[in-house]
Amino acid sequence: MKKKVLVTGSDGFIGSHLVEALVRKGFDVRAFILYNSFNSWGWLDNCAPDVNGKFEVFAGDIRDPAGVRSAMQGCDAVLHLAALIAIPYSYYSPDTYVETNIRGTLNILQAARDLGVKVIHTSTSEVYGTAKFVPITESHPLQGQSPYSATKIGADQLALSFYSSFDLPVTVIRPFNTYGPRQSARAVIPTIIGQIAAGGSQIKLGASSPTRDFNYVMDTVNGFIAALNSSNGIGEVINLGSNYEISIVDTVKLIAQVMNREVSIISDEQRLRPDKSEVERLWASNKKAHDLLGWSPEYGGLEGFSRGLAKTIQWFSVPENLAKYKVDIYNV
Repeated sequence: MKKKVLVTGSDGFIGSHLVEALVRKGFDVRAFILYNSFNSWGWLDNCAPDVNGKFEVFAGDIRDPAGVRSAMQGCDAVLHLAALIAIPYSYYSPDTYVETNIRGTLNILQAARDLGVKVIHTSTSEVYGTAKFVPITESHPLQGQSPYSATKIGADQLALSFYSSFDLPVTVIRPFNTYGPRQSARAVIPTIIGQIAAGGSQIKLGASSPTRDFNYVMDTVNGFIAALNSSNGIGEVINLGSNYEISIVDTVKLIAQVMNREVSIISDEQRLRPDKSEVERLWASNKKAHDLLGWSPEYGGLEGFSRGLAKTIQWFSVPENLAKYKVDIYNV
């Protein structure tokens, strides 16, 4: 019998790739998307032809406990990706992040506990804040340097508390900076690619000195599936990262090189985070993911990052894909 899984946040960047991968691997997938009056399924409206029509769609809102419980009926596991993730927007609307990221996660956990469903909960490298040591292991201190990261810390701790208190099978997956086709324009790599693809030579960015550990989306997806298929991660927090650190300015140079363009960087004040909120350094240790899940990135190191960027640039260079992005404005 096929394992039935619920994927929240299926209409988003990582979620849509995850739905496609799960369908291809033979899972019975129910895709939870955010209800809207346009009946849009987000990126699933443009899913691959071999996957189209082979998954169930549930339109709802993770802030609604009754809807969450209904969506989870009959499922063996839930991969919980739904969240508000834009850091700048969390400065303006922190209450919305509490309701979605904390209250929404509580709804997932309560329903899973009652229905006997395994939970794969999505964290973020932002919960670590600026690295106190590198590479960052799962024992690194947690630092809520933005309302977004604070709500994700809260959601993570709720998830782990349900494991400790109720023996709910929970694994917390902590992806570092995932990138790839379909990523939101509010993220730095689509921002850079979009401006260059639209003909720009002066690239508007916020801080360019921070470093990040970029993880190609299919590596992130494979990490989720590894956690789903294993019991070794239950009760654990597990980083998914490439174990490769690169600055934003060097990322710009690498993208420009792949796109064969000469560019310069302009610091755009509205894109800068408040000083104490900027995360200056992220670099993942992925040893635990390898040891517990047998997961290793296929796009690790400079060579892997270059390959992942080439795939991402190729996707953004398709006119109908680029047309979905507002590259000429700051996307909060």
